[in-house]
Amino acid sequence: MTPPRRLGIDVGGTKCLGVILDPSGAVIEEQRRPTPNGPDAIIDTLVELAAAMGPWDSIGVGVPGLVTRGGVLRAAPNLVDINNFQVGALLSGRLATTVHVDNDGTCAAAAEWKTGAARGLDDFVMVTLGTGIGGGVIAGGTLIRGANGFTGEIGHMVVDPDGPPCPCGRRGCWERYASGSGLGRLAREAAVAKRLSRVVALAGGDAERVRGEDVQAAAREGDADALQVIDLFGRWVALGLVNLTNVLDPEAFILGGGLAASADLYLAPIQRWFTHLLYAPDLRPHPTLAFAQLGERAGAVGAALLAEVH
Repeated sequence: MTPPRRLGIDVGGTKCLGVILDPSGAVIEEQRRPTPNGPDAIIDTLVELAAAMGPWDSIGVGVPGLVTRGGVLRAAPNLVDINNFQVGALLSGRLATTVHVDNDGTCAAAAEWKTGAARGLDDFVMVTLGTGIGGGVIAGGTLIRGANGFTGEIGHMVVDPDGPPCPCGRRGCWERYASGSGLGRLAREAAVAKRLSRVVALAGGDAERVRGEDVQAAAREGDADALQVIDLFGRWVALGLVNLTNVLDPEAFILGGGLAASADLYLAPIQRWFTHLLYAPDLRPHPTLAFAQLGERAGAVGAALLAEVH
């Protein structure tokens, strides 16, 4: 008898990543496609990716934004022209099978819980630091989805009501400061203020083109100005984690997303600022801060596990 193959697809702002899991949860196949604009084109891409990775026995899809329990993507600030997108129904119709759909941060939490850094934990928050910030919550050994399925939109906590505009339509959301794009914005502000000569050089001499990767590269060279930006970024990350701690009291935070690849740069400043900002830090246990183990695959792996994670 052929072992079951579970397909998971993570729809991101720039790419759709598909993986096949074997019964042990190991990734045995991986493919990716650019994320197109518009719901019809996204469904076409998902159908094509599913066909290319077949045969499979079950399929799950993770998407960014407000996802209902019925698989409807109500809003997705980092996707183009997406509102009330019937992902589950449309894809199920095209593939003639049940398709499990959930938020990408929730999928990442499920993956790290079952096969990654959060194995054995009953209370933790997954925080994905990528283009934006996503999240997932495990409490009392249960994956929390909320009354409507919208739990985990932690990137849209407002940390500065007078802050920069967010694609969600508000101002000063946490992800404007503590995501990969937030790091780039903090770096450009410092570069324009003439404080990041080495970083600007890495960006080809144009302060307006500075990216987070340029700051990381300069910081690894020991550039003091770049390290100051990393420290400021760590403060913004810690502020959001402190807010979540006050609400949820988790045992741990698992930090994932694209920035997890540079964990060595960020962990120390995040931990230092977390202790400084936390309410009554000397009178309570602190949640563990750890980085995810599954990297960019976490969302796709979790999507493949949706049929069996409740």
